[in-house]
Amino acid sequence: MRILLFVLIVVYAGGVWKFWQGFHRTSFERGIGNQIALSLMWPVLYIGNKSYRQNFTKALKGR
Repeated sequence: MRILLFVLIVVYAGGVWKFWQGFHRTSFERGIGNQIALSLMWPVLYIGNKSYRQNFTKALKGR
């Protein structure tokens, strides 16, 4: 159980970090508050929002 929790935390933190680093590639409005909110909420938004999913992919892969 601890290993699963550790893996989930690492995946979450990795997603936050990668999205933060590639935020400039997205079509989202620039701003520190917007960047923080969209970075921290990435799992929920990724599952529930097609537009966010496309922008998240752009941020991670540089397309």
